[in-house]
Amino acid sequence: MHYDIGWQSIVAGKGQMVVNAPVDTNQRLCFPVVSTVESTPFFSTFYRVDDSAVSFIDVRQIYPVRFEKYLREGKYRSDQIADFDPTTGQAYTPKDTIDIPAYVQDALSLLYYVRTLEMKPETEFTVDNFTGKKSYTLTVRILHRERIEVKAGTFSTIVVEPLLQAAGLFKQEGKLKVWLTDDRLHLPVLMKSKVLVGSIVAELTDYRLGTVRRYSP
Repeated sequence: MHYDIGWQSIVAGKGQMVVNAPVDTNQRLCFPVVSTVESTPFFSTFYRVDDSAVSFIDVRQIYPVRFEKYLREGKYRSDQIADFDPTTGQAYTPKDTIDIPAYVQDALSLLYYVRTLEMKPETEFTVDNFTGKKSYTLTVRILHRERIEVKAGTFSTIVVEPLLQAAGLFKQEGKLKVWLTDDRLHLPVLMKSKVLVGSIVAELTDYRLGTVRRYSP
Protein backbone atom coordinates (compact mmCIF):
# COMPACT_ATOMS: atom_id res chain seq x y z
CA MET A 1 0.00 0.00 0.00
CA HIS A 2 1.39 3.40 -1.04
CA TYR A 3 0.29 6.69 0.53
CA ASP A 4 0.73 10.40 0.06
CA ILE A 5 1.38 12.00 3.45
CA GLY A 6 0.13 15.57 3.64
CA TRP A 7 -0.44 18.50 5.94
CA GLN A 8 -3.13 21.09 5.15
CA SER A 9 -3.53 19.70 1.55
CA ILE A 10 0.23 19.86 0.93
CA VAL A 11 1.97 16.56 0.10
CA ALA A 12 4.96 16.50 2.43
CA GLY A 13 5.96 12.84 2.28
CA LYS A 14 5.41 9.35 0.96
CA GLY A 15 4.38 6.31 2.98
CA GLN A 16 4.36 2.61 2.30
CA MET A 17 3.17 -0.54 4.09
CA VAL A 18 4.31 -3.94 2.85
CA VAL A 19 3.66 -7.50 4.03
CA ASN A 20 6.72 -9.58 3.16
CA ALA A 21 7.13 -13.36 2.87
CA PRO A 22 7.10 -15.25 6.21
CA VAL A 23 10.36 -15.73 8.11
CA ASP A 24 11.29 -17.57 11.29
CA THR A 25 11.38 -15.12 14.22
CA ASN A 26 12.03 -16.28 17.78
CA GLN A 27 10.97 -19.81 16.75
CA ARG A 28 7.68 -18.62 15.24
CA LEU A 29 6.71 -18.20 11.59
CA CYS A 30 5.99 -14.51 11.11
CA PHE A 31 5.05 -12.00 8.43
CA PRO A 32 7.52 -9.07 8.48
CA VAL A 33 5.21 -6.08 8.04
CA VAL A 34 7.21 -2.98 7.13
CA SER A 35 6.00 0.62 7.28
CA THR A 36 8.05 3.58 6.05
CA VAL A 37 7.45 7.34 5.88
CA GLU A 38 9.83 9.67 4.06
CA SER A 39 9.57 13.40 3.44
CA THR A 40 9.60 14.74 -0.12
CA PRO A 41 12.86 16.26 -1.44
CA PHE A 42 11.46 19.79 -1.01
CA PHE A 43 10.46 19.34 2.65
CA SER A 44 13.65 17.42 3.38
CA THR A 45 15.66 20.59 2.77
CA PHE A 46 14.38 22.09 6.04
CA TYR A 47 12.78 19.18 7.96
CA ARG A 48 13.76 15.69 6.90
CA VAL A 49 11.60 12.74 7.97
CA ASP A 50 12.80 9.16 7.53
CA ASP A 51 10.71 6.88 9.78
CA SER A 52 10.44 3.12 9.61
CA ALA A 53 8.89 0.32 11.61
CA VAL A 54 8.69 -3.43 11.25
CA SER A 55 6.41 -5.81 13.12
CA PHE A 56 7.02 -9.57 12.92
CA ILE A 57 3.45 -10.92 13.14
CA ASP A 58 2.64 -14.57 13.84
CA VAL A 59 1.04 -15.93 10.65
CA ARG A 60 -1.53 -18.03 12.50
CA GLN A 61 -2.77 -15.89 15.38
CA ILE A 62 -2.00 -12.29 14.26
CA TYR A 63 0.05 -11.09 17.24
CA PRO A 64 3.55 -9.56 17.19
CA VAL A 65 6.64 -11.53 18.15
CA ARG A 66 9.07 -8.64 17.62
CA PHE A 67 8.70 -4.91 16.94
CA GLU A 68 11.27 -2.35 15.77
CA LYS A 69 10.69 1.38 15.22
CA TYR A 70 13.23 3.96 14.06
CA LEU A 71 12.22 7.62 13.99
CA ARG A 72 14.32 10.26 12.22
CA GLU A 73 12.44 13.58 12.20
CA GLY A 74 14.58 16.71 11.92
CA LYS A 75 17.02 16.43 14.82
CA TYR A 76 14.73 14.06 16.72
CA ARG A 77 15.95 10.45 17.03
CA SER A 78 14.23 7.50 18.64
CA ASP A 79 14.84 3.75 18.39
CA GLN A 80 12.52 1.15 19.91
CA ILE A 81 12.99 -2.62 19.90
CA ALA A 82 10.91 -5.18 21.76
CA ASP A 83 10.54 -8.96 21.70
CA PHE A 84 7.26 -10.42 22.94
CA ASP A 85 6.72 -13.75 24.67
CA PRO A 86 3.00 -14.45 25.12
CA THR A 87 3.72 -17.64 27.08
CA THR A 88 5.50 -15.73 29.87
CA GLY A 89 3.54 -12.47 29.48
CA GLN A 90 6.68 -10.38 29.08
CA ALA A 91 8.22 -7.95 26.61
CA TYR A 92 11.99 -7.70 26.38
CA THR A 93 13.61 -4.40 25.38
CA PRO A 94 17.36 -3.60 25.35
CA LYS A 95 16.98 -2.03 28.82
CA ASP A 96 13.97 -3.63 30.51
CA THR A 97 11.77 -6.65 30.97
CA ILE A 98 8.15 -5.50 31.03
CA ASP A 99 5.02 -7.40 32.06
CA ILE A 100 2.43 -7.46 29.26
CA PRO A 101 -1.00 -8.98 28.60
CA ALA A 102 -1.00 -12.16 26.52
CA TYR A 103 -0.99 -11.51 22.76
CA VAL A 104 -0.50 -7.77 23.13
CA GLN A 105 -0.39 -5.73 19.89
CA ASP A 106 2.19 -3.12 18.86
CA ALA A 107 1.65 0.16 16.99
CA LEU A 108 1.87 -1.53 13.57
CA SER A 109 0.41 -5.01 14.16
CA LEU A 110 -2.61 -3.31 15.74
CA LEU A 111 -3.79 -2.07 12.34
CA TYR A 112 -3.56 -5.53 10.79
CA TYR A 113 -5.23 -7.26 13.75
CA VAL A 114 -8.14 -4.78 13.88
CA ARG A 115 -8.77 -5.34 10.17
CA THR A 116 -9.59 -9.01 10.88
CA LEU A 117 -12.46 -8.11 13.23
CA GLU A 118 -16.13 -7.65 12.46
CA MET A 119 -17.12 -3.99 12.42
CA LYS A 120 -20.58 -2.60 13.06
CA PRO A 121 -21.29 1.14 13.25
CA GLU A 122 -21.89 2.63 16.70
CA THR A 123 -20.01 -0.16 18.50
CA GLU A 124 -16.57 -0.33 20.07
CA PHE A 125 -14.03 -2.88 21.24
CA THR A 126 -10.76 -2.89 23.18
CA VAL A 127 -7.29 -4.19 22.31
CA ASP A 128 -4.20 -4.48 24.51
CA ASN A 129 -1.47 -2.30 22.98
CA PHE A 130 2.26 -1.95 23.76
CA THR A 131 3.78 1.53 23.36
CA GLY A 132 7.49 0.81 23.84
CA LYS A 133 7.65 1.26 27.61
CA LYS A 134 4.31 -0.06 28.85
CA SER A 135 1.01 -1.54 27.69
CA TYR A 136 -2.48 -0.11 27.93
CA THR A 137 -5.98 -1.01 26.80
CA LEU A 138 -6.85 0.78 23.56
CA THR A 139 -10.51 1.49 22.77
CA VAL A 140 -11.49 1.46 19.08
CA ARG A 141 -14.79 3.10 18.13
CA ILE A 142 -16.66 2.10 14.96
CA LEU A 143 -18.34 5.33 13.88
CA HIS A 144 -20.27 5.12 10.60
CA ARG A 145 -20.17 4.14 6.93
CA GLU A 146 -19.07 6.66 4.32
CA ARG A 147 -18.32 6.60 0.60
CA ILE A 148 -15.14 8.52 -0.21
CA GLU A 149 -12.84 9.23 -3.13
CA VAL A 150 -9.05 9.10 -2.77
CA LYS A 151 -6.23 8.97 -5.32
CA ALA A 152 -6.46 5.16 -5.48
CA GLY A 153 -10.17 5.29 -6.38
CA THR A 154 -13.65 5.53 -4.88
CA PHE A 155 -14.49 3.23 -1.96
CA SER A 156 -17.34 2.39 0.39
CA THR A 157 -15.72 2.65 3.81
CA ILE A 158 -16.33 2.27 7.49
CA VAL A 159 -14.80 4.92 9.75
CA VAL A 160 -12.99 3.87 12.93
CA GLU A 161 -11.44 5.96 15.68
CA PRO A 162 -8.71 4.51 17.91
CA LEU A 163 -8.52 6.47 21.17
CA LEU A 164 -4.75 6.84 21.21
CA GLN A 165 -2.51 7.42 24.21
CA ALA A 166 0.76 7.41 22.26
CA ALA A 167 2.24 8.78 19.06
CA GLY A 168 2.53 6.89 15.79
CA LEU A 169 5.21 7.09 13.10
CA PHE A 170 4.93 10.87 13.15
CA LYS A 171 5.58 11.68 16.78
CA GLN A 172 2.75 14.25 17.15
CA GLU A 173 -0.05 13.12 19.41
CA GLY A 174 -3.67 13.75 18.53
CA LYS A 175 -7.03 12.42 17.44
CA LEU A 176 -6.90 9.76 14.73
CA LYS A 177 -9.56 8.54 12.30
CA VAL A 178 -9.11 5.72 9.78
CA TRP A 179 -11.32 4.97 6.77
CA LEU A 180 -11.32 1.20 6.03
CA THR A 181 -12.96 -0.39 3.00
CA ASP A 182 -16.31 -1.87 3.96
CA ASP A 183 -15.46 -5.40 2.80
CA ARG A 184 -13.45 -8.39 4.00
CA LEU A 185 -10.12 -6.62 3.33
CA HIS A 186 -10.77 -3.54 5.49
CA LEU A 187 -8.11 -1.80 3.44
CA PRO A 188 -6.97 1.51 5.05
CA VAL A 189 -7.59 4.08 2.32
CA LEU A 190 -7.45 7.28 4.39
CA MET A 191 -6.01 8.25 7.79
CA LYS A 192 -6.31 11.64 9.47
CA SER A 193 -4.45 12.63 12.61
CA LYS A 194 -5.22 15.93 14.35
CA VAL A 195 -2.16 17.94 15.36
CA LEU A 196 -1.74 21.34 16.97
CA VAL A 197 -2.41 23.10 13.67
CA GLY A 198 -4.58 21.23 11.15
CA SER A 199 -4.28 17.53 10.32
CA ILE A 200 -1.73 15.09 8.98
CA VAL A 201 -3.41 13.02 6.25
CA ALA A 202 -2.32 9.71 4.71
CA GLU A 203 -4.19 9.03 1.44
CA LEU A 204 -3.93 5.74 -0.46
CA THR A 205 -2.51 6.26 -3.95
CA ASP A 206 -2.17 2.63 -5.12
CA TYR A 207 -1.95 -0.91 -3.77
CA ARG A 208 -1.32 -4.50 -4.77
CA LEU A 209 -3.00 -7.49 -3.15
CA GLY A 210 -1.01 -10.55 -2.16
CA THR A 211 -1.79 -14.24 -2.58
CA VAL A 212 -4.09 -15.84 0.01
CA ARG A 213 -2.35 -18.67 1.90
CA ARG A 214 -3.49 -20.75 4.84
CA TYR A 215 -1.26 -21.89 7.67
CA SER A 216 -2.08 -24.89 9.85
CA PRO A 217 -2.41 -24.36 13.64
